[in-house]
Amino acid sequence: MAVMIVFLVLLFTKPGISQLNGDENIGNTPVRSFCGPNPPIILSNFINNRNSSLAQLRSQLSNNGVYYARAQSLSDGDSVFGDAQCRRYMSTAQCVACFDSCVSQLVPCITGNGAYAFSDNCFVRYENYPNYYDNSAVAVELITFLPLDICGNQSASQTSAFTEAVNGLLSDIRVATPRAPNWYVASTREVSSENNTIYGVAQCVENTSQAICQDCMNTAYSNLYNCLPNTEGRFIDQGCFARYSNTPFFSDNQTTEITNLLKGNSNKVPIIAGAVGGVGLFFLVLALGLYYFVWKKSKKAEEDAPELKGAINYSYKHLQSATNNFSEENSIGRGGFGEVFKAIHEDTQVLAVKKLEVRNARAKAEFENEILLISQIHHRNLLRLLGWSSEGSNLLLVLEYMPNGSLDNFLWGPKRGTLNWQQRYDIILGIARGLSHLHNEFHVKIIHRDIKSSNILLDDHFQAKIADFGLAKFQPDDQSHVVTKFAGTLGYTAPEYARQGLLSDKVDTFSLGIVILEIVSGQRCNDVHIVGQSTDYLIEHAWKLYENNEHMKLIDETLDARKYEVEHVMKIIEIALLCTQSPAINRPAMSEVVLMLQDGQSFGERHLTKPAYIDHNRRIHIGSIKNSIAIDNISQKQKGVKANEQIHIKKEDDQLDTMEKGTNGAKI
Repeated sequence: MAVMIVFLVLLFTKPGISQLNGDENIGNTPVRSFCGPNPPIILSNFINNRNSSLAQLRSQLSNNGVYYARAQSLSDGDSVFGDAQCRRYMSTAQCVACFDSCVSQLVPCITGNGAYAFSDNCFVRYENYPNYYDNSAVAVELITFLPLDICGNQSASQTSAFTEAVNGLLSDIRVATPRAPNWYVASTREVSSENNTIYGVAQCVENTSQAICQDCMNTAYSNLYNCLPNTEGRFIDQGCFARYSNTPFFSDNQTTEITNLLKGNSNKVPIIAGAVGGVGLFFLVLALGLYYFVWKKSKKAEEDAPELKGAINYSYKHLQSATNNFSEENSIGRGGFGEVFKAIHEDTQVLAVKKLEVRNARAKAEFENEILLISQIHHRNLLRLLGWSSEGSNLLLVLEYMPNGSLDNFLWGPKRGTLNWQQRYDIILGIARGLSHLHNEFHVKIIHRDIKSSNILLDDHFQAKIADFGLAKFQPDDQSHVVTKFAGTLGYTAPEYARQGLLSDKVDTFSLGIVILEIVSGQRCNDVHIVGQSTDYLIEHAWKLYENNEHMKLIDETLDARKYEVEHVMKIIEIALLCTQSPAINRPAMSEVVLMLQDGQSFGERHLTKPAYIDHNRRIHIGSIKNSIAIDNISQKQKGVKANEQIHIKKEDDQLDTMEKGTNGAKI
């Protein structure tokens, strides 16, 4: 009864500013919250267990010096496991007030057993499984959501000095946090040219490992660096939190002594010079030898670097004139990294000029990556690079001009309904062949990472050409996948990549499956279909029609599919669904997809199950217990489950609030 009274009070607690100790106050600004989709079996049991767990957490945080708490309540089923953490610059009263503020957002979450709430100063979360009690990377992956970086909207007055100071502060915090007690650091840095102090803090979840903390801090550093020269930035993940600001959010006497934590991480000349003498001289000579070796290796790499075969280095002025000074009248589209213009070369040849937007220091690297890749690729289903221009900050690509524009214009744009089934099938097969060339027939395996309808261009004969290689990435032949930061377009991307950063050539296979469904249906992947009380996106809508053997209802209403073509269309739909299966079990390689498309090769022993996907609102959808993707034989001992037991997961990420700026690198 006492527990229920406590949470009735919390339900009506107003989030926001908690007045503490006279004039002292701290803002508990809500940043991110989410109520899970999995309904509890018995609502009353779930509410009792949730309230009991949250009450335990509050009781622990009420003790002086306690900033991280865990609790569980397992009575009568619908178990609830919870944890909460406060920033260590807070007093006990402030910590409890922040906890109460977050809980007030979670109390109404009664439709699903699983929820979380994050503010600047604390987080609270609960689930119906205990995985995040482990220190394993698998446990973190199971509960993780897409990291969020929030940049301020005000730029520093002296950007160079400010950027240098913040970068130094963030670099030190990145190194020190995984080495600090309780994975927590608070530090400051003076801006050399102005009377200004930068405040920075970072904190990993206390029950995680040092390695996971370090990985999270590396990502935090990269994301926050992209906020510069804005005067503040935040990074939020379920593994860690980091923040910097030129406005104080903790007291000067609350900083962490990090000098000892940074030892062994500096490469400055004074430290090397101080080591000279005796054994120090030996290490100095060794260091110089290594430096010479690395220099020679990089020099040889430059000499061995492949040339841009057949590509022309155009002058900027020439392309400026050919595009009529990049006029609006010549604009023919916008890609993920810039705008594309029609250009008339030497009064006769029509070209496409892609003008890249220089948003940050990575733009040049992305530009060089794209020209290096495209200049060596020659395939009828891949857009050809004709030349480039790089003068100062002006980065331009000169590409084949595709008179019919992008595929999306023919699916739901102004040219909708003009493609017949044979043309659509040829486009599907062309995309698959182009991807198969990138994955299997080129001298290195290339993953495009951003296959979507707007990146498929059509020539005079409606043959597909894959464009926009700005996000393309190599995959070593001896590795099944690489782990990297997510970059792509939500709605088209594979869940294992968007959620865990696991990138393989089968990420492109998943994206192709989504594009095929768009081609067949003439609908966007994120179009909403309301059937009864359920709201489905295209992939889920297609699956339900497949389950009910109602394939025909998915076909574009503008498409006149003759009777003898219906069976072919239904087969293509099944191939699309196969492309969205689990990568480890059923999802085929692109070479297999090509054979299925052109030769009618069977699925073999594969059986279709309900696909997992991530929609444009960053919700992760995985099938029901009956049809879900099973994650088995993965660190079973760490999870404390039987060797043959399967763990079924169904999680959704939250719909971002207005504070969010979008996933860094994602082309949304």
